[in-house]
Amino acid sequence: MVHAERAALLDDLAHLDERQWSEPSLCEGWTVHDVVAHLVDSARTTRLGFVAGLVRARFDFDRQNARGVERERGATPQETLERLRQVASRTSTPPAPLDSRLVEEVVHGEDIRRPLGLTRHYRPEAVVRSLRLQARTPASFGGAKELMSRIRLTATDADVSIGNGPEATGTALSLLLAISRRRTALEDLDGPGVAELAAPA
Repeated sequence: MVHAERAALLDDLAHLDERQWSEPSLCEGWTVHDVVAHLVDSARTTRLGFVAGLVRARFDFDRQNARGVERERGATPQETLERLRQVASRTSTPPAPLDSRLVEEVVHGEDIRRPLGLTRHYRPEAVVRSLRLQARTPASFGGAKELMSRIRLTATDADVSIGNGPEATGTALSLLLAISRRRTALEDLDGPGVAELAAPA
């Protein structure tokens, strides 16, 4: 599933012009080009490499990601795109659940596609597995574990209901993006739990 998502993203990226590569993504502070560079870095990451990089970044996860973008961002979009092609079939992973690879591809895929008006019909299993992992991942690693004690997420297109508290409903993809702090997805959700999702972290 990870390889299928990388292949689909490569197809979409191949048709972008220079302006589109410079568009702000949904990932705050990063352009489309930056997110692609991050995906290259993520695909190259090994268990040992992740730990060593985190130590060098003084255990600052955001700093580690920023350094990865700087390292893998080519001089041109086409150079970065070629780097993504070269790593698309890799199976390496950081010391995290395997489904973290799906989260990377689905969430960052939307970080790129939504601002550009592109649509991807993800495999339902990929989105549901990503949603379940994000719901049990601590906020310090980009997830929403702590939030799940204050809100209940119910997907309208899958058999998924997670958490305790006021309910927020929507597609599994929109729920995934919302708990991944992509505020634009809040517009897709309904229910009293949306207010909790919209509250500052």
